[in-house]
Amino acid sequence: MPEMLTIDAIKRETGGTAGARRIRRSDDQVPGVVYGGDEPPVHFQLEYRRVAKVMEDEQFFSQIVSLNMENESQRVVLRELQRHPATDKVIHIDFLRVSEDRELNVMIPLHFLNEEECIGVRLNGGVASRNLNEVEVSCLPRDLPEFIEIDLEDMDIGDSVHLSDLDLPDGISLVAMTRGDGHDDLIVNVHMPRGMALDEEEEVEADEEEGLETDEDADADEPTEESE
Repeated sequence: MPEMLTIDAIKRETGGTAGARRIRRSDDQVPGVVYGGDEPPVHFQLEYRRVAKVMEDEQFFSQIVSLNMENESQRVVLRELQRHPATDKVIHIDFLRVSEDRELNVMIPLHFLNEEECIGVRLNGGVASRNLNEVEVSCLPRDLPEFIEIDLEDMDIGDSVHLSDLDLPDGISLVAMTRGDGHDDLIVNVHMPRGMALDEEEEVEADEEEGLETDEDADADEPTEESE
């Protein structure tokens, strides 16, 4: 289990759009709110440089974080990051309080192992295409995984991994798979490069056309009853 990240914030007495807007005008402060856990929401602000620092760590987006305000610590998970549409700078943060006896839904990163050793890539000239880099899981806080691994080593051309193929730890379920049929999404597949695949299709078509022409020539050379 990795060491828990810690974020220091300052509680602000007033929330709302106007208060958040005033904070956003300052380049070094980001407004936020923490809610859930049968407690009222609490608005806060924190230094942007601290936000930028913790965002460098993958844990921040999927693991439990310690949010410190006024000498009190709360266990929270990131619920939403709002970014400026033009600069992509974080302009608001939402955290959700963690209750030990309540399941939570969290996006967990996927780690792809042995991609360079993949049979379809290393021996047969294929490529591995990722369709998903994270999945949403539901579990109790104590069961929250740091990441989920997918080993590509034994995959060959035409092989694929879907959500239903994941080997999940005990106590973990995939949110998408609880939504019924049609949600077993593709995660990664191994295939020939598109240009090469097209060339092979053209070769097959050319071979078929050549075979057809050979058959037609053979039919033309056969004597008819009238010529006999």
